[in-house]
Amino acid sequence: MFFTKEISAESLLRIYGKVNSEIRGKIAIKLHSGEPHGANLLPIDLIKGLQRSISDSTIVECNVLYQGPRQKTETHRETLKTNGFDFCAVDIMDEDGDVPLAVPGMEAFLGERGAFAPEHAYTPGWHLTEVSVGKNLLNYDSLVVYTHFKGHPMGGFGGSLKNIAIGCASGKGGKLQIHGYGWPGGPLFMERMVEARKAIASHFGKRITYINVLKNISVDCDCLQNGAKPTCNDIGILASTDILAIDKASVDLIYAQPDAQRHDIMHRIESRGGLHQIEYMRALQMGNDKYHLVNI
Repeated sequence: MFFTKEISAESLLRIYGKVNSEIRGKIAIKLHSGEPHGANLLPIDLIKGLQRSISDSTIVECNVLYQGPRQKTETHRETLKTNGFDFCAVDIMDEDGDVPLAVPGMEAFLGERGAFAPEHAYTPGWHLTEVSVGKNLLNYDSLVVYTHFKGHPMGGFGGSLKNIAIGCASGKGGKLQIHGYGWPGGPLFMERMVEARKAIASHFGKRITYINVLKNISVDCDCLQNGAKPTCNDIGILASTDILAIDKASVDLIYAQPDAQRHDIMHRIESRGGLHQIEYMRALQMGNDKYHLVNI
């Protein structure tokens, strides 16, 4: 796990160079582009230099489920331009529909789900046997998950897990599968996110890597145009090939801040049961939460 306190375009390139050994071919850079003029969006220069340095790379997004300009492709593209994403092509992956990806590990109990007792709730595919992703995701060989780590009104926090799971799910199909009808939050929502990520990660294999930028750490997601002003100091950038480790390290770095800095975001995480994201990733053996920080 690599970490730098310096948040700049130059440090982002350096830390990406530590975790990109398996990244090759046609490369998708998945990020959260945010609502128009979002209050806490990351500076656009933090992604410009990275994208330009990665050959054959494209920024990718999917449409959203909730009402707003990012729900439809045409107005989503207008939002992308408004927020500065006019320096390269952006692929809205579900513009032409979606495709299902299987959640691996479900074959052994397919057709027997009703027979499971509660203690089997951590069996892969307990909630999802497949997830619908933007059709164009299958056009890419590798995936760079570039994440603005911050709070979230339903998940407690939005890290690499939310970016890849919700972010690659199609707006009309996959996001509804993960959120559930009625948009309930809580542990079931988080478990479905983890299972969706399992499907996407299985598709890419080793050709996936993660960067979390801990800056503008509001309690709210960039899906809220007028998110709360951050009360936590900027912390730095993390990079890893392990999704569990990077989201766990991001939470740990926030919890290590002085109480006045961590209070609001910690309350948001815990009031939503956000640590269940970490617990369920661990239960599905989707990485290692025992990590060593290497400062660069």
